[in-house]
Amino acid sequence: MSTLNFDDKVVIVTGAGNGLGRSHALAFAARGARVVINDLGGSATGEGADRSAADKVVDEITAAGGEAVANHDSVTDGDRIVQCALDNFGRVDIVINNAGILRDKSFHNMTEDDWDLVYNVHVKGAFKVTHAAWPHLREQEYGRIIFTASAAGIYGNFGQANYAMAKLGLHGMAQSLAIEGAKRNIVVNTIAPIAGSRMTATIMPPQIVEQLKPEFVTPLVLTLCHEAHRDSGSLYEVGAGWIGKLHWERSKGHGFPISQPLTPEAIVEQWSAITDFTDADHPGNGQEAIMAMLGNLQNT
Repeated sequence: MSTLNFDDKVVIVTGAGNGLGRSHALAFAARGARVVINDLGGSATGEGADRSAADKVVDEITAAGGEAVANHDSVTDGDRIVQCALDNFGRVDIVINNAGILRDKSFHNMTEDDWDLVYNVHVKGAFKVTHAAWPHLREQEYGRIIFTASAAGIYGNFGQANYAMAKLGLHGMAQSLAIEGAKRNIVVNTIAPIAGSRMTATIMPPQIVEQLKPEFVTPLVLTLCHEAHRDSGSLYEVGAGWIGKLHWERSKGHGFPISQPLTPEAIVEQWSAITDFTDADHPGNGQEAIMAMLGNLQNT
């Protein structure tokens, strides 16, 4: 099998000073890409700044013979990050939206600041970087974009209402951009990784964090970002050497005659059919999803 290389490609990796972002950046550089190492250098909860986080990763890459430049802007200033790529390398081909923070609190104790900061870093930050890169990807008719979600967004998690909101929201954005970018050869996917990092260290035992190496996640990111990869709009769980693709599942449901009033009592009577996942459907897009409902307009 031929080696997946990224010669002449320019990659932006946000949150690349540590953990997954660092792993992604090193791997892209080792395979020929020129990399923008973006990291504000703040804490895992979003405080402070430290330029050395990005600078150290650049030093690692250049010491190994690769090309990289540090960028210390917040992802909420995404236009500056993209401009950094243009100023230093003349183009941008791949965007890895990886930057993130945690502000874990039960919903009862969560403040508006806890909510807003998580939203701004994860969702608005990913929007700002991607939106700034989008015109360049469209013009060159080539681009690969990764959004980083989480199991918390897919399944929910106690104390992470803000984080879960942000992470599932990113996949919604990714699915829409996959549709919009298809004609321009812009492939967009989402990963929901589990890996040892500053963030997982706050919620997992140290021995597990040590075993969950970012290097078990990065190879999927490279696969999804290669020019030969065409699958777009998908969601993958990845970690600990395991990779799986997720898709929506919906029960067959029950159609009520539209010529008769629909009552709560009628719904209760058919509840077992409504919630039965035997021979479930798997809508692939919004049009497929709505067709089953529109078909019931013939049920008189």
